[in-house]
Amino acid sequence: MGMIGVAVVVVAAGRGTRAGGDRPKQFQPIGGAPMLRHSLAMLAEHPNVDVIQPVIGRDDGESFRLSALNVDTLAPVFGGTTRQASVRAGLEALVERNPEIVLVHDAARPFASPALVSRAIETAAKTGAAAPALPITDTVKTVDDNARVTGTLDRASLRAVQTPQAFAFGALLDAHRRAAAQGREDFTDDAALAEWAGLPVTVFAGEAGNIKLTNPEDFMRAETTQLAALGDVRMGTGIDVHAFVPGDHITLGGIRIAHDRSLTGHSDADVILHALVDAILGALADGDIGVHFPPSDPQWRGASSDKFLRFALDRLKARGGCIAHIDINVVCESPRIGPHRDDMRARIAELAGIDATRVGVKATTSEKLGFTGRGEGIVAYATATVRLPWGDRG
Repeated sequence: MGMIGVAVVVVAAGRGTRAGGDRPKQFQPIGGAPMLRHSLAMLAEHPNVDVIQPVIGRDDGESFRLSALNVDTLAPVFGGTTRQASVRAGLEALVERNPEIVLVHDAARPFASPALVSRAIETAAKTGAAAPALPITDTVKTVDDNARVTGTLDRASLRAVQTPQAFAFGALLDAHRRAAAQGREDFTDDAALAEWAGLPVTVFAGEAGNIKLTNPEDFMRAETTQLAALGDVRMGTGIDVHAFVPGDHITLGGIRIAHDRSLTGHSDADVILHALVDAILGALADGDIGVHFPPSDPQWRGASSDKFLRFALDRLKARGGCIAHIDINVVCESPRIGPHRDDMRARIAELAGIDATRVGVKATTSEKLGFTGRGEGIVAYATATVRLPWGDRG
């Protein structure tokens, strides 16, 4: 396999216990999406990044799949017991691709910008080893075991180092292999390992917003920051109706349900997803499903409604927005929605790239009144709450 330009190792194998929660911190939500997704999506869209190599824990395959949904990455590899071992696993997985430059980024820093990635690549191309850094503004003291001050450091020469850090691939891989051979697994970042290996490391301008999330308080601040940036809150509604015809199943909320009849209509006639698409497009003031996918166009006959939902979500993403909450109401006499409710919530959340706690699915009958009461069809109502950047004009 020929040499590529730039690869990124994204380290997401830690347990993150200090952050609390019921899952590793890289899979906990920020702004409705798993923390890891923020970094993966930004890197995947960067014009100078060729491949992304995720490194995850052995029990995190499903969590990663949901976090990386619709993001183009290499298959993840499993990390080790230390951050250093996890980075080495990612580097070894890239050997056949042999990139010129490799970036190493921590999943715990979800707010790194494309401009920071560009600076990392540019600096590494010139120097061979680079790390983003910020000047220290606080006075820094050294203390002894009794918490007594033993000295004051000159902050003019101190820097707080971040990721992504960037290196010539071959040099960093060699340094990692040498450290492993000598039993050194104590380096807390790749710049420190590079220093130990004799590689000169150059710092470049970091970003104050490129914070590392470690404690519950960090997640609270990150959520506040994310919501402040996306302060334009909008709500859209959608409604869709489909009639029953002879058949053996229906598709609702992306879930196939065995039934004595089927629904007829546009594509697979998923009345829930169709209503949701209209709700998202409505929040964007961007037409409706019929405008973008005319029923008269034969290419959409029998198509999965997942495609329509992804289209609407891509329109939202292109404007820098995100889903805050989804609420679905279904009216029908049959089938019973309750037994499938959680599967629908999980599937809709998966498609939308949000946590299932942000998806509500409710159902009722119409007390035998109207076309739903006569069992002639199903109607679904959807509400989508979205967040957009201030000043968005579409």
